[in-house]
Amino acid sequence: MLTLDPRRLDRITPWADRYVAERKFPGLSVLIRQGDQEVYFNATGLRDLDSGTPFARDTLARIYSMTKPVTALALMMLIEEGAFTLDAPVSSFLPEFADARALIPGATSLDQTMPCAPPTLHQLLTHTSGLSYPFNPSILSEEMAAQDLLFKPGAGSLAAQCNAVAALPLAFQPGTQWEYSVGIDVIGRVIEVVTGQSLGEVFHSRIFEPLGLSETAFDVPQSRRDRFASLYTPLAGDAMDLNTAASGGDSLRCVDHADGSPFLDPTLHSGGGGLVGTLDDYMLFADCLRARGQGLISPSTADFMMANHLPGDIASLGPASFAEQPMDGVGFSLAGAVVLDPARSRVPGSVGDFSWGGMASTFFWIDRIHDFSVVMFTQLSPSSSYPARAELKALVHGALT
Repeated sequence: MLTLDPRRLDRITPWADRYVAERKFPGLSVLIRQGDQEVYFNATGLRDLDSGTPFARDTLARIYSMTKPVTALALMMLIEEGAFTLDAPVSSFLPEFADARALIPGATSLDQTMPCAPPTLHQLLTHTSGLSYPFNPSILSEEMAAQDLLFKPGAGSLAAQCNAVAALPLAFQPGTQWEYSVGIDVIGRVIEVVTGQSLGEVFHSRIFEPLGLSETAFDVPQSRRDRFASLYTPLAGDAMDLNTAASGGDSLRCVDHADGSPFLDPTLHSGGGGLVGTLDDYMLFADCLRARGQGLISPSTADFMMANHLPGDIASLGPASFAEQPMDGVGFSLAGAVVLDPARSRVPGSVGDFSWGGMASTFFWIDRIHDFSVVMFTQLSPSSSYPARAELKALVHGALT
């Protein structure tokens, strides 16, 4: 195992300051732990440009898709208890998916479909289910966008959103392709049905309380709202609409102010993107994975969860969708990316790196070869705006001596 050199890690500080000075990110924080020691922390910039409040260590941020590994962990806890297997069809829990149909190859309208088997839980977790996201480039995504099926915090109930998604055809026959999707939101609903609790209640009792995540939730209580960050975009239009994205005049246009955000009091618990929390809280979760489950699941189950569950890398399954990570040389586990070949991914890393990010440009990864965890928080959507994640990985690997 190589050691992270603190002097080399200090290169991260001017890099982060530059992102803020160039108005690419409003604020930015990075936390790194190796072994049982904190080896780097820095926060710079602002969490709200209007008020001038600093982006601090205790800033609350929308982690969006970094919610997905939390949902996967909750599901694996139920798997360990013998509640079901990953090959179970989702229709066993959500009957609305029973009469599944998939678009025929080359379909130009949503009525051009063929019968298919309902997706399995495994396919939902690995984004091979045939579900999609509104921001992907397809006719299915266009209809999802028209119905606003993004599992937003104020979009009614999780059950209702799942019903609406189930009424649409799948983009392809389950198991044949990879497409980033709302599949893990659907997994969140499965967890609710099996446990009889809301997803937030499951997370709190089974994961957050045991690990000590005291400031992560699907809402922002009044006592924490003075630390909640605003969300910005460099785009002229919808910060989530990657199909019609256009550069705007202001590289930091506020699209979700902390004072009136739907994340304050959500109606929907999105297992694919709804959590709000702090940098230190997410590091506790990342370190749980680095410690192979930390008692929440067995080390064997943790290794299984973070292994590549695809026949090859993501690129080999022909995706046309947006993803939070590179696709070449990178596989997909149960709700996270797994580095198979750092050279093919063109980003410094270790074989087996487990990671994922969120739409607001947040990012984490764990390296079990060199025994470290890295968490980066900011609030800029979309996450494809700048290559900050690849740059941060290069900075950290450049500090290994």
